[in-house]
Amino acid sequence: MSTTTANRLNSVKEYYFSKKLREVAALVKAGKPILNMGIGSPDLKPHSSVLEALENSLSDPKAHMYQSYQGLPELREQIASFYEKNYNVRLNPNNEILPLMGSKEGIMHISMAFLNKGDKVLIPNPGYPTYSSVTKLLEAEPVFYDLKEKNNWQPDFEFLEQLDLSRVKLMWLNYPNMPTGAQVNLDTFSRLIMWAKKNNILLINDNPYSFILNDSPRSLLSQPQAMEVALELNSLSKAFNLAGWRVGMLCGNSENINAVLKVKSNMDSGMFYGVQKGAIAALQLNSNWFDQLNTVYAERRKAMIELATLMNTTVDSKSVGMFLWAKLNDSSLNSESFIDDVLIKYNIFIAPGTIFGTRGEGYVRFSLCVKLEDIETAINRLEP
Repeated sequence: MSTTTANRLNSVKEYYFSKKLREVAALVKAGKPILNMGIGSPDLKPHSSVLEALENSLSDPKAHMYQSYQGLPELREQIASFYEKNYNVRLNPNNEILPLMGSKEGIMHISMAFLNKGDKVLIPNPGYPTYSSVTKLLEAEPVFYDLKEKNNWQPDFEFLEQLDLSRVKLMWLNYPNMPTGAQVNLDTFSRLIMWAKKNNILLINDNPYSFILNDSPRSLLSQPQAMEVALELNSLSKAFNLAGWRVGMLCGNSENINAVLKVKSNMDSGMFYGVQKGAIAALQLNSNWFDQLNTVYAERRKAMIELATLMNTTVDSKSVGMFLWAKLNDSSLNSESFIDDVLIKYNIFIAPGTIFGTRGEGYVRFSLCVKLEDIETAINRLEP
Protein backbone atom coordinates (compact mmCIF):
# COMPACT_ATOMS: atom_id res chain seq x y z
CA MET A 1 0.00 0.00 0.00
CA SER A 2 1.25 3.47 -0.86
CA THR A 3 -0.31 6.44 0.90
CA THR A 4 -0.47 9.60 -1.16
CA THR A 5 1.61 12.42 0.28
CA ALA A 6 0.24 15.89 0.94
CA ASN A 7 0.16 18.27 -2.01
CA ARG A 8 2.36 20.71 -0.10
CA LEU A 9 5.33 18.39 -0.59
CA ASN A 10 5.13 19.04 -4.32
CA SER A 11 6.15 22.64 -3.69
CA VAL A 12 9.51 21.87 -2.04
CA LYS A 13 12.56 19.78 -2.75
CA GLU A 14 14.84 17.93 -0.37
CA TYR A 15 17.23 20.40 1.27
CA TYR A 16 20.29 20.77 -0.96
CA PHE A 17 22.82 19.85 1.72
CA SER A 18 20.80 16.79 2.72
CA LYS A 19 21.11 15.47 -0.82
CA LYS A 20 24.61 16.69 -1.66
CA LEU A 21 26.18 15.40 1.53
CA ARG A 22 25.07 11.88 0.62
CA GLU A 23 27.12 12.27 -2.55
CA VAL A 24 30.07 13.58 -0.55
CA ALA A 25 29.71 10.70 1.95
CA ALA A 26 29.78 8.20 -0.92
CA LEU A 27 33.05 9.72 -2.16
CA VAL A 28 34.52 9.48 1.34
CA LYS A 29 33.41 5.86 1.58
CA ALA A 30 35.13 5.21 -1.73
CA GLY A 31 38.38 6.45 -0.21
CA LYS A 32 38.44 10.03 -1.48
CA PRO A 33 40.13 12.51 0.93
CA ILE A 34 37.26 14.98 0.83
CA LEU A 35 37.63 18.30 2.67
CA ASN A 36 34.16 19.61 3.50
CA MET A 37 34.13 23.41 3.36
CA GLY A 38 30.47 23.79 2.54
CA ILE A 39 28.67 23.45 5.87
CA GLY A 40 28.43 26.07 8.62
CA SER A 41 28.57 23.66 11.53
CA PRO A 42 30.92 25.04 14.23
CA ASP A 43 33.73 22.61 14.98
CA LEU A 44 35.08 24.47 18.04
CA LYS A 45 34.18 23.45 21.59
CA PRO A 46 31.77 25.31 23.86
CA HIS A 47 33.23 27.03 26.91
CA SER A 48 34.02 24.65 29.78
CA SER A 49 31.53 26.44 32.06
CA VAL A 50 28.73 25.59 29.62
CA LEU A 51 29.58 21.90 29.71
CA GLU A 52 29.87 21.98 33.49
CA ALA A 53 26.44 23.61 33.78
CA LEU A 54 24.92 20.87 31.65
CA GLU A 55 26.67 18.11 33.61
CA ASN A 56 25.76 19.56 37.00
CA SER A 57 22.11 19.92 35.99
CA LEU A 58 21.62 16.22 35.42
CA SER A 59 21.26 15.42 39.11
CA ASP A 60 18.60 18.07 39.64
CA PRO A 61 15.18 16.46 40.37
CA LYS A 62 13.62 18.70 37.70
CA ALA A 63 16.13 17.78 35.01
CA HIS A 64 14.18 14.96 33.37
CA MET A 65 10.67 16.33 33.68
CA TYR A 66 8.66 18.16 31.03
CA GLN A 67 9.73 21.79 30.85
CA SER A 68 7.82 25.01 30.36
CA TYR A 69 6.95 25.95 26.78
CA GLN A 70 8.40 29.39 27.57
CA GLY A 71 11.65 28.05 29.00
CA LEU A 72 13.10 28.59 32.46
CA PRO A 73 12.49 32.09 33.86
CA GLU A 74 16.23 32.43 34.50
CA LEU A 75 16.95 31.64 30.83
CA ARG A 76 14.59 34.37 29.66
CA GLU A 77 16.13 36.75 32.17
CA GLN A 78 19.62 35.95 30.90
CA ILE A 79 18.52 36.49 27.30
CA ALA A 80 17.13 39.88 28.32
CA SER A 81 20.42 40.75 30.02
CA PHE A 82 22.38 39.61 26.96
CA TYR A 83 20.28 41.77 24.63
CA GLU A 84 20.65 44.83 26.85
CA LYS A 85 24.41 44.42 27.23
CA ASN A 86 25.22 43.62 23.60
CA TYR A 87 22.52 45.39 21.59
CA ASN A 88 21.24 48.08 23.97
CA VAL A 89 17.76 46.54 23.70
CA ARG A 90 15.55 46.26 26.79
CA LEU A 91 13.16 43.31 26.77
CA ASN A 92 10.62 42.12 29.31
CA PRO A 93 11.67 38.52 30.08
CA ASN A 94 8.11 37.64 31.08
CA ASN A 95 6.43 38.23 27.73
CA GLU A 96 8.86 39.57 25.09
CA ILE A 97 11.20 36.58 24.85
CA LEU A 98 10.47 33.02 23.70
CA PRO A 99 13.29 30.43 23.86
CA LEU A 100 13.32 28.09 20.88
CA MET A 101 14.81 24.72 19.99
CA GLY A 102 16.97 26.44 17.39
CA SER A 103 15.95 29.39 15.25
CA LYS A 104 15.02 27.10 12.34
CA GLU A 105 12.08 25.98 14.47
CA GLY A 106 11.21 29.64 14.88
CA ILE A 107 10.97 30.19 11.13
CA MET A 108 8.28 27.51 10.94
CA HIS A 109 6.44 28.64 14.08
CA ILE A 110 6.38 32.31 13.03
CA SER A 111 5.10 31.37 9.59
CA MET A 112 2.40 29.12 11.04
CA ALA A 113 1.32 31.88 13.44
CA PHE A 114 0.86 34.59 10.82
CA LEU A 115 0.38 33.11 7.35
CA ASN A 116 -2.81 31.95 5.67
CA LYS A 117 -3.03 30.17 2.34
CA GLY A 118 -2.43 32.69 -0.43
CA ASP A 119 -0.61 35.24 1.71
CA LYS A 120 2.67 36.58 0.33
CA VAL A 121 6.08 36.72 1.97
CA LEU A 122 9.07 38.87 1.00
CA ILE A 123 12.25 36.77 0.93
CA PRO A 124 15.83 37.90 0.22
CA ASN A 125 17.58 36.64 -2.90
CA PRO A 126 20.21 35.39 -2.16
CA GLY A 127 19.05 34.15 1.23
CA TYR A 128 18.55 31.21 3.54
CA PRO A 129 16.55 28.55 1.61
CA THR A 130 14.37 27.69 4.62
CA TYR A 131 12.48 31.01 4.36
CA SER A 132 11.16 29.96 0.97
CA SER A 133 10.55 26.28 1.71
CA VAL A 134 8.55 26.99 4.87
CA THR A 135 6.50 29.61 3.03
CA LYS A 136 5.64 27.09 0.33
CA LEU A 137 4.84 24.33 2.83
CA LEU A 138 2.20 26.63 4.33
CA GLU A 139 0.77 27.32 0.86
CA ALA A 140 1.77 30.96 0.98
CA GLU A 141 3.60 32.63 -1.90
CA PRO A 142 7.27 33.70 -1.83
CA VAL A 143 8.03 37.09 -3.38
CA PHE A 144 11.76 37.50 -3.81
CA TYR A 145 13.52 40.83 -3.41
CA ASP A 146 16.98 40.98 -4.91
CA LEU A 147 20.09 41.80 -2.93
CA LYS A 148 22.82 43.04 -5.25
CA GLU A 149 26.55 43.43 -4.76
CA LYS A 150 26.47 46.97 -6.20
CA ASN A 151 24.04 47.95 -3.39
CA ASN A 152 26.15 46.25 -0.68
CA TRP A 153 23.49 43.53 -0.50
CA GLN A 154 20.87 45.91 0.93
CA PRO A 155 17.18 45.90 -0.09
CA ASP A 156 16.24 48.03 -3.08
CA PHE A 157 13.63 50.43 -1.67
CA GLU A 158 12.53 51.62 -5.11
CA PHE A 159 11.64 48.02 -5.94
CA LEU A 160 9.79 47.58 -2.63
CA GLU A 161 7.76 50.76 -3.17
CA GLN A 162 6.61 49.56 -6.60
CA LEU A 163 5.35 46.17 -5.39
CA ASP A 164 1.71 45.30 -4.93
CA LEU A 165 1.79 44.73 -1.17
CA SER A 166 -1.90 44.03 -0.63
CA ARG A 167 -1.32 40.37 0.27
CA VAL A 168 2.18 40.65 1.77
CA LYS A 169 2.20 39.65 5.45
CA LEU A 170 5.85 39.07 6.36
CA MET A 171 9.31 40.17 5.25
CA TRP A 172 12.38 38.12 6.11
CA LEU A 173 15.64 39.95 6.82
CA ASN A 174 19.01 38.46 7.68
CA TYR A 175 21.75 40.80 8.86
CA PRO A 176 24.61 40.17 9.13
CA ASN A 177 23.62 38.51 5.91
CA MET A 178 24.06 34.87 5.04
CA PRO A 179 25.46 33.95 2.53
CA THR A 180 27.05 37.29 1.52
CA GLY A 181 28.48 38.36 4.88
CA ALA A 182 27.14 41.90 4.39
CA GLN A 183 26.50 44.05 7.45
CA VAL A 184 23.37 46.17 7.48
CA ASN A 185 23.77 49.81 6.41
CA LEU A 186 23.03 52.29 9.19
CA ASP A 187 19.83 53.57 7.58
CA THR A 188 18.47 50.28 6.21
CA PHE A 189 16.74 49.17 9.42
CA SER A 190 15.17 52.56 10.11
CA ARG A 191 13.86 52.86 6.54
CA LEU A 192 12.44 49.34 6.68
CA ILE A 193 10.64 50.04 9.95
CA MET A 194 8.91 53.12 8.54
CA TRP A 195 8.04 51.23 5.34
CA ALA A 196 6.66 48.25 7.29
CA LYS A 197 4.52 50.51 9.49
CA LYS A 198 3.07 52.20 6.43
CA ASN A 199 2.24 48.89 4.77
CA ASN A 200 1.26 46.79 7.82
CA ILE A 201 3.99 44.19 7.24
CA LEU A 202 5.76 42.21 9.96
CA LEU A 203 9.56 42.29 9.70
CA ILE A 204 11.60 39.37 11.01
CA ASN A 205 15.36 39.72 11.29
CA ASP A 206 17.26 36.45 11.53
CA ASN A 207 20.36 37.43 13.51
CA PRO A 208 22.67 34.50 14.39
CA TYR A 209 25.97 35.91 13.04
CA SER A 210 26.31 39.14 15.07
CA PHE A 211 29.46 38.19 16.94
CA ILE A 212 31.52 36.33 14.34
CA LEU A 213 34.29 38.57 12.92
CA ASN A 214 32.04 41.57 13.46
CA ASP A 215 33.04 44.63 15.49
CA SER A 216 29.56 46.18 15.58
CA PRO A 217 26.77 43.75 16.56
CA ARG A 218 23.35 45.21 15.75
CA SER A 219 19.77 44.26 16.44
CA LEU A 220 16.77 45.40 14.47
CA LEU A 221 14.99 45.84 17.80
CA SER A 222 17.42 48.59 18.85
CA GLN A 223 15.81 50.96 16.35
CA PRO A 224 12.98 53.34 17.34
CA GLN A 225 9.50 51.86 16.83
CA ALA A 226 10.91 48.47 15.85
CA MET A 227 8.98 46.62 18.55
CA GLU A 228 5.75 47.73 16.89
CA VAL A 229 6.50 46.01 13.58
CA ALA A 230 9.31 43.52 14.07
CA LEU A 231 10.46 40.24 15.56
CA GLU A 232 14.04 39.04 15.83
CA LEU A 233 15.41 35.52 15.83
CA ASN A 234 18.75 34.77 17.40
CA SER A 235 20.73 31.67 18.21
CA LEU A 236 23.52 30.25 20.36
CA SER A 237 24.58 27.87 17.57
CA LYS A 238 27.24 30.02 15.92
CA ALA A 239 28.33 32.48 18.63
CA PHE A 240 28.72 29.84 21.36
CA ASN A 241 29.50 26.66 19.35
CA LEU A 242 26.21 25.03 20.39
CA ALA A 243 24.73 24.13 17.01
CA GLY A 244 23.81 20.60 18.02
CA TRP A 245 22.20 21.73 21.26
CA ARG A 246 19.42 23.55 19.36
CA VAL A 247 19.06 26.74 21.39
CA GLY A 248 17.52 29.82 19.85
CA MET A 249 15.30 32.70 20.87
CA LEU A 250 12.59 34.92 19.49
CA CYS A 251 12.23 38.50 20.72
CA GLY A 252 9.49 41.04 20.08
CA ASN A 253 6.37 42.59 21.54
CA SER A 254 4.14 40.49 23.77
CA GLU A 255 1.29 40.24 21.26
CA ASN A 256 3.49 38.74 18.55
CA ILE A 257 5.36 36.49 20.98
CA ASN A 258 2.07 35.14 22.32
CA ALA A 259 0.88 34.35 18.79
CA VAL A 260 3.99 32.25 18.16
CA LEU A 261 3.67 30.62 21.59
CA LYS A 262 0.23 29.34 20.60
CA VAL A 263 1.89 27.37 17.80
CA LYS A 264 4.97 26.27 19.75
CA SER A 265 2.98 25.00 22.74
CA ASN A 266 1.17 22.59 20.42
CA MET A 267 4.37 21.37 18.74
CA ASP A 268 6.78 20.42 21.54
CA SER A 269 6.97 19.86 25.29
CA GLY A 270 9.75 22.24 26.26
CA MET A 271 13.53 22.39 25.93
CA PHE A 272 15.64 19.89 27.91
CA TYR A 273 16.50 21.31 31.33
CA GLY A 274 20.25 20.70 31.01
CA VAL A 275 20.41 22.46 27.66
CA GLN A 276 18.73 25.49 29.20
CA LYS A 277 21.20 25.51 32.08
CA GLY A 278 24.09 25.34 29.63
CA ALA A 279 22.59 28.17 27.60
CA ILE A 280 22.34 30.33 30.73
CA ALA A 281 26.05 29.77 31.37
CA ALA A 282 26.91 30.62 27.76
CA LEU A 283 25.00 33.88 27.82
CA GLN A 284 26.91 34.94 30.95
CA LEU A 285 30.32 34.73 29.25
CA ASN A 286 32.18 38.03 28.89
CA SER A 287 33.63 39.57 25.73
CA ASN A 288 36.87 37.56 26.09
CA TRP A 289 34.93 34.56 24.79
CA PHE A 290 34.20 36.32 21.49
CA ASP A 291 37.76 37.65 21.28
CA GLN A 292 39.18 34.14 21.54
CA LEU A 293 36.62 32.75 19.11
CA ASN A 294 37.35 35.43 16.54
CA THR A 295 41.10 34.97 16.82
CA VAL A 296 40.59 31.44 15.49
CA TYR A 297 38.15 32.54 12.79
CA ALA A 298 40.43 35.38 11.68
CA GLU A 299 43.32 32.96 11.10
CA ARG A 300 41.03 30.66 9.16
CA ARG A 301 39.60 33.55 7.15
CA LYS A 302 43.06 34.71 6.08
CA ALA A 303 43.96 31.21 4.87
CA MET A 304 40.54 30.72 3.23
CA ILE A 305 40.95 33.95 1.26
CA GLU A 306 44.22 32.55 -0.04
CA LEU A 307 42.41 29.37 -1.09
CA ALA A 308 39.58 31.35 -2.71
CA THR A 309 42.14 33.40 -4.66
CA LEU A 310 43.82 30.22 -5.93
CA MET A 311 40.39 29.15 -7.20
CA ASN A 312 40.19 32.38 -9.21
CA THR A 313 37.47 33.93 -7.08
CA THR A 314 37.24 37.30 -5.29
CA VAL A 315 36.11 37.85 -1.69
CA ASP A 316 34.72 41.08 -0.19
CA SER A 317 37.22 42.15 2.47
CA LYS A 318 34.48 43.94 4.46
CA SER A 319 32.24 40.89 4.91
CA VAL A 320 31.55 39.47 8.38
CA GLY A 321 30.33 36.15 9.77
CA MET A 322 31.54 32.59 9.44
CA PHE A 323 31.38 32.27 5.65
CA LEU A 324 33.23 33.71 2.68
CA TRP A 325 31.04 34.71 -0.27
CA ALA A 326 33.30 34.54 -3.31
CA LYS A 327 32.63 35.78 -6.84
CA LEU A 328 33.80 33.67 -9.76
CA ASN A 329 36.21 35.78 -11.80
CA ASP A 330 35.39 33.82 -14.95
CA SER A 331 31.86 34.96 -15.83
CA SER A 332 31.43 32.09 -18.29
CA LEU A 333 31.30 29.56 -15.43
CA ASN A 334 28.19 28.63 -13.45
CA SER A 335 28.32 27.96 -9.73
CA GLU A 336 27.17 24.33 -9.61
CA SER A 337 29.47 23.08 -12.36
CA PHE A 338 32.33 24.99 -10.72
CA ILE A 339 31.87 23.34 -7.32
CA ASP A 340 31.43 19.90 -8.92
CA ASP A 341 34.69 20.40 -10.80
CA VAL A 342 36.47 21.40 -7.57
CA LEU A 343 34.98 18.40 -5.78
CA ILE A 344 36.17 15.89 -8.36
CA LYS A 345 39.49 17.52 -9.22
CA TYR A 346 40.68 18.57 -5.77
CA ASN A 347 38.44 16.60 -3.37
CA ILE A 348 37.16 19.85 -1.85
CA PHE A 349 33.47 20.51 -1.28
CA ILE A 350 32.22 24.11 -1.25
CA ALA A 351 28.67 25.40 -1.63
CA PRO A 352 27.35 26.82 -4.91
CA GLY A 353 25.76 30.25 -4.63
CA THR A 354 22.67 29.11 -6.50
CA ILE A 355 21.30 27.17 -3.53
CA PHE A 356 20.63 30.56 -1.95
CA GLY A 357 18.66 31.90 -4.93
CA THR A 358 19.07 33.04 -8.50
CA ARG A 359 21.17 36.01 -7.36
CA GLY A 360 23.72 33.49 -6.13
CA GLU A 361 24.70 32.50 -9.64
CA GLY A 362 28.33 33.34 -10.27
CA TYR A 363 29.24 32.97 -6.57
CA VAL A 364 30.36 30.19 -4.22
CA ARG A 365 30.41 30.01 -0.43
CA PHE A 366 33.25 28.81 1.79
CA SER A 367 32.64 27.89 5.44
CA LEU A 368 35.13 28.90 8.13
CA CYS A 369 34.09 25.90 10.25
CA VAL A 370 37.19 24.10 9.00
CA LYS A 371 40.44 23.53 10.87
CA LEU A 372 43.36 25.70 9.75
CA GLU A 373 45.45 22.66 8.84
CA ASP A 374 42.68 21.43 6.52
CA ILE A 375 42.56 24.80 4.77
CA GLU A 376 46.34 24.62 4.35
CA THR A 377 45.98 21.11 2.92
CA ALA A 378 43.46 22.45 0.41
CA ILE A 379 45.82 25.29 -0.52
CA ASN A 380 48.60 22.77 -1.18
CA ARG A 381 46.28 20.82 -3.50
CA LEU A 382 45.76 23.90 -5.67
CA GLU A 383 49.20 25.45 -5.64
CA PRO A 384 51.21 24.81 -8.82
